[in-house]
Amino acid sequence: MNLSNKQKQYLKQLAHDLKPVVLLGQHGLTEGVLSEIELALDHHELIKVKAPSEDRELKQQVFEAIVRETNATKVQTIGHIIVLYRPTDDKKIQLPKK
Repeated sequence: MNLSNKQKQYLKQLAHDLKPVVLLGQHGLTEGVLSEIELALDHHELIKVKAPSEDRELKQQVFEAIVRETNATKVQTIGHIIVLYRPTDDKKIQLPKK
């Protein structure tokens, strides 16, 4: 899903006060973590995921894998946190027009 700059800005505003709902642990990106991200996206549409890794390249690969596996859209990354958006059938978040 391609988001316009206006839509990304809107989602960033909504995500500002959110706390990360999924935290990657010492075992990294496992099937259990991916299923939790899927559940959170189905429930909230817009979530934050935190990956506490000091290796930037590894962290970027993990974020790319999450986006690829969940079919979500990356809104932004801030340090160790990625903001993801995936609309559901009942469209809880109404995006502004492009």
